[in-house]
Amino acid sequence: MTWGWRGERGTWTGPTARRSMELMVERLATSWTAVTFAALQDTAQSTEIHFRDAPTVTDDEVRAAIGHAKELGLKVCLKPVVNCADGTWRAHINFFDVDVPGEPTWAQWFASYTAFIVHHARIAQETGAEMLSIGCEMVQSDRRADQWRALVAEVRAVYEGRLTYNCDKYQEDRLTWWDAVDVISSSGYYPVGTWDEQLDRIERVVATHGKPFLFLESGCPSREGSQHMPNDWTLQGAPSQAAQREFYEEMFAATARRPWVGGFMLWDWPVRLYNEADAAADTDYSVYAKEAEVTVRAHYSARTARSDRA
Repeated sequence: MTWGWRGERGTWTGPTARRSMELMVERLATSWTAVTFAALQDTAQSTEIHFRDAPTVTDDEVRAAIGHAKELGLKVCLKPVVNCADGTWRAHINFFDVDVPGEPTWAQWFASYTAFIVHHARIAQETGAEMLSIGCEMVQSDRRADQWRALVAEVRAVYEGRLTYNCDKYQEDRLTWWDAVDVISSSGYYPVGTWDEQLDRIERVVATHGKPFLFLESGCPSREGSQHMPNDWTLQGAPSQAAQREFYEEMFAATARRPWVGGFMLWDWPVRLYNEADAAADTDYSVYAKEAEVTVRAHYSARTARSDRA
């Protein structure tokens, strides 16, 4: 399960944050967590990532979250993410392919982004995180293979664990540098009725590269219609636990027939949970105290039982 998203500086420590992670383990039978947070750049054409500044969580908060996860018996994927302060989705971060005097460049952006990722790679090494995600849904940057390979080389100089890159949905077969990382991962926000088609496509990628695969994100809001557009967090609709449950049931059924799908870091489990009594009115991605929570726990418990027998 993904933990920590939307957590701002000062919210990742203390009893509320600790209890949130404990409930994630108790109620979902999770064995891994993606400890996930955002740092900001001003716009999609800015070249400086302000990862040392508020509202980004501090290094000590990251260390504390990983430490608590370890205390709970979880394995950890540390997932630093860049966002744009003006609300533009990170997939649209983009610059000219040929440098133009006076215009921001990919080289400038990658220099700042590499500093951001390498900084957290050192924390991942120090804390024993088993995996590090070097990027998330950076669609326009995916074509810059040489610069991503250079970033990977710098990360490997300070971090010994597994590396992955979380490509966006529908991009699994478009990335040209999967050989540079250890694990292929993507955001599995696929509408109900399309899972088998998408898994057929992804399976060809996994077979070509011969590497482990997981969905580093996947989930669905609990609102009417979201099972048909699970990536759209702005979709308007009344609360619907049934829609969220339908998405999870189809996703789990489809992926259970594909042994190469190594697992999920579902989206997401809040640092500050809403009151359990308010779950029916919540329309976000969290499954806490909703019907889909039972679905997730049953699937994870069954996978654990199969692994124990094996």
